[in-house]
Amino acid sequence: MSILVSGGAGYIGSHTCVELIQAGYDIVVADNLVNASEEAVRRVERIVGRAVPFVKVDLCDPAGVEALFAEYPDIDAVIHFAALKAVGESVAKPLEYYTNNLVNTLTVLNAMRRHGVKNFVFSSSATVYGDPHTVPIREDFPLSTTNPYGTTKLFIERILTDCCAADPTLNVALLRYFNPIGAHASGLIGEDPNGIPNNLVPYIAKVAVGQLKELHVFGSDWPTHDGTGVRDYIHVVDLARGHVAALKKLSQNCGLFLCNLGTGKGYSVLDVLHAYEKACGKPLPYVIDPRRPGDIAACWADPSKAREELGWEAQYGIEEMCASSWKWQSMNPNGYEG
Repeated sequence: MSILVSGGAGYIGSHTCVELIQAGYDIVVADNLVNASEEAVRRVERIVGRAVPFVKVDLCDPAGVEALFAEYPDIDAVIHFAALKAVGESVAKPLEYYTNNLVNTLTVLNAMRRHGVKNFVFSSSATVYGDPHTVPIREDFPLSTTNPYGTTKLFIERILTDCCAADPTLNVALLRYFNPIGAHASGLIGEDPNGIPNNLVPYIAKVAVGQLKELHVFGSDWPTHDGTGVRDYIHVVDLARGHVAALKKLSQNCGLFLCNLGTGKGYSVLDVLHAYEKACGKPLPYVIDPRRPGDIAACWADPSKAREELGWEAQYGIEEMCASSWKWQSMNPNGYEG
């Protein structure tokens, strides 16, 4: 039996591949490499000391996905990371986001049905909570979205909920991530965005290595402890281990399961910046810019459901997250390109 990891060459996917193999699972990685590098899979192989099957495939292509399942008939679960994922870009390119994220999921689900695969872990997001009325955020909070990226996640959650209602033998875990940062302790894999990073920590990392001039902080007048936006940052290795816990949950034939994966702690933009300064040993320049449309003041998880039902809890704090990110960035200043 093996696990198909779609988008497994990406940031969260590659870290999850390591944790799956170290937990004793066989895996197959499928990725179109639009926002990823095959070098990430090679690095995973170095970490775990064994070969990792890799298939370059467009998961929106039914023939390509059918060939993938035919080539690996022992697939018995799918962890589905593959998606376009930049909030700002989704606002500018909604059609591309709806087409890619919905069609690739439907194509995989159709292939699973044809091949009798009954276990699916979905990479959802805290964006499905929109602008929450209070924090911490529990799984029973109202769902809404503020951008097309988040809406694709919400639509797919609904599709999977309906599929579970129609097929009692299907097991699905909807994992609502908060903000993954950090990198594997080896420094061999990490977050390697194309071009100028959209996310906070990769941007700070580029400032730290001198590739970008200064951090842009969007708003200093939010109703938070220092006026900058507060988020629940989670170490990517903790997040990856949450997927292993979810697979074990599915093996109990649980039907539909959903939970938050976060730490339950909120850190502001400046908290993260100062933790990164400590990691890299130097002050980092920043400027205050106006708020961005669609941003919210504060967002962090109530992680108690994952603790109680998955036996999973985040282990790492913000200083360890930033230290691991700095190790990756300083060892790989140009990412996987050398």
